[in-house]
Amino acid sequence: MKIKPGRNAGEIAIELERGEAALPNATLSESPALFKLKSILVPVDFSEGSRKAVQYATAFARQFEGSLTLLNVVPRYPQVPEMAPLSLQPTDDVQRDLDRVGESVKGLVPVTSLVRMGDPSREIIAAAKELEIDLIILATHGRTGLSHFLLGSTAEKVVRRAGCPVLIVRDEEHEFLVDTGRQEN
Repeated sequence: MKIKPGRNAGEIAIELERGEAALPNATLSESPALFKLKSILVPVDFSEGSRKAVQYATAFARQFEGSLTLLNVVPRYPQVPEMAPLSLQPTDDVQRDLDRVGESVKGLVPVTSLVRMGDPSREIIAAAKELEIDLIILATHGRTGLSHFLLGSTAEKVVRRAGCPVLIVRDEEHEFLVDTGRQEN
């Protein structure tokens, strides 16, 4: 068997010797994927940025025939000795709102939703690991200066610690045009 460069960029030509009927353990009709994106995690905080992250994630999931998991993390108030920890929002309301976001893409890709309580960056990373996520698509609010120092950046923490690739979607990005296949007159 001889392998040579193909006529077009990125192609190869395979010449079989006499007596070789086919490639071992492969069929010519199958082309291996460069990578797979079967499960995509999208943290949703119901901001405009997370809406854009869901749009990006939907496009990736459609392209790679994957599924989405929408995640909202409800932070806890700091614990006071006399009080039990309280969440900022009841989780039932958050689950209902998250399900509405999922309904907007349900006909396009398989989607599930999940609500957790705790530190957002830790819960995002833990969910990605537990669910064997291939890609996290996360919105960032782009805070700088004192607010970034005081509040920290969930996106930055996730990028630094996640065990899978992370795509950051910024609030102030240009919108991508989607080719619907229709021609304008």
